[in-house]
Amino acid sequence: MTGLGAAGILVGSKIQGFLDRVMAPIQAADPTGLTQLLPAAGGFRIYTITGSLPYKSPADYQLKISGLVDNPMTLTLDDLMAMPATSLIRDFQCVTGWRVPSVHWTGVRLGYILDMAGVQPGGKALAFHSFDEADTESLTLEQAHLPDVIVAYSMLGAPVTRDHGGPVRLYVAPMYGYKSLKWLDGIEVTSEVIPGYWENNGYDVDAFIGRSNGRDDTPVP
Repeated sequence: MTGLGAAGILVGSKIQGFLDRVMAPIQAADPTGLTQLLPAAGGFRIYTITGSLPYKSPADYQLKISGLVDNPMTLTLDDLMAMPATSLIRDFQCVTGWRVPSVHWTGVRLGYILDMAGVQPGGKALAFHSFDEADTESLTLEQAHLPDVIVAYSMLGAPVTRDHGGPVRLYVAPMYGYKSLKWLDGIEVTSEVIPGYWENNGYDVDAFIGRSNGRDDTPVP
C-alpha cells in the first residue's frame, strides 16, 4: 500500500483516483484505525473519527448558516458554485507531520458568505459542523475573514470526493489540517470560540502552522 501511495504521486490522476476508491472502503471498515496511517492517493492520509465515511450526494447537499446572523441561509452546492469563486494553490499540512504540497483548491471565501448572512454585533466566532455528526471546529471571526479561508467544493482539479470530505469541506490554508473540517454542513456564528473536537482532545485552538502545537512545520525554501 505504501508503494502504491508513492506511485499515485508519480504517475498522476488516474492512479490517484484508483487509490482513492481502493483505500476509502478499507479505511472506513477498519475498527482499529491503523489504516488511517497509510498514505492514500496523492500523498494524503484519510482520517475519520467515526470509523466510517459519511455520504451526501451533490444534489442533496445543504449548508446551513445560522446563529448570530441577520439572514440565516440554507445553501445548496449550486448556490455555492454560483458565487464568486476563489482558487488557491496551497500546501495541506497535517499536525502529525506529513504535508501535501501545492494542492489546487476552489471554493467561496468564507468571509463572502458571512457578509451575505450579515454577522450581528455580538458575533465573535464560528462553530463548524460536519454531517458525520461527530466532528466540529472553530475559528474567530477575524480568522474566518482571512483571504485564504474558503468553503471548498473542488480540490486536486476535481470535485471534492467523499473521502476528502465532499461534496463540500472547509479549507483553512494557514492552519493545520484538522481545522479544515470535512463533510461541512453547518456554520454557526457564536458569541465566543467553542473548541472543536480536536481541541477537546488536546490540540491548539489557534492552529497556525509553525506557531502552535509545539511544532515548527514551516516549509523550507
